[in-house]
Amino acid sequence: MSEALDESMMRLALEQARQAAEAGEVPVGAVVYRGEEVLAKAYNLRESRADPTAHAEILALRLAAKAVGTWRLDGCAIAVTLEPCPMCAGALVNSRIERLVYGATDPKMGCVDTMYELCTDSRFNHRLEVCSGVLADECVEVLQAFFKARRGKDKPPKPRPE
Repeated sequence: MSEALDESMMRLALEQARQAAEAGEVPVGAVVYRGEEVLAKAYNLRESRADPTAHAEILALRLAAKAVGTWRLDGCAIAVTLEPCPMCAGALVNSRIERLVYGATDPKMGCVDTMYELCTDSRFNHRLEVCSGVLADECVEVLQAFFKARRGKDKPPKPRPE
């Protein structure tokens, strides 16, 4: 895969992440593609759906499987703005996705490179090619802006000294 294609798909994932932020969801976006064909786009919907599994990756995988008519996403890649958690990394392995491209690392839940290496673990019957750090600064910026704005809304104003 080309670096230009990776960046192009990550920009689409970033658009999804920004839509998530506008909806009050943690801004993570995902795009499943085969070659230059986009099969599915999604963003986090955990809050609005009250569904702990409504991560961007899971939703995008479901849409892509529906689009191709099988759960086996052979020959497909996924671009995600944040390193997948254990649930999503497991879903990527189980979907037989060929390649993962992600932006920001996740020091608290990342299970592709940070805490565990689920996508490349040789004990599984399927492994993915992983490309990390694609447009990482932009991905981090979207997350940081969301949480900064959210913290600002949650905190009561500080009293001014007289």
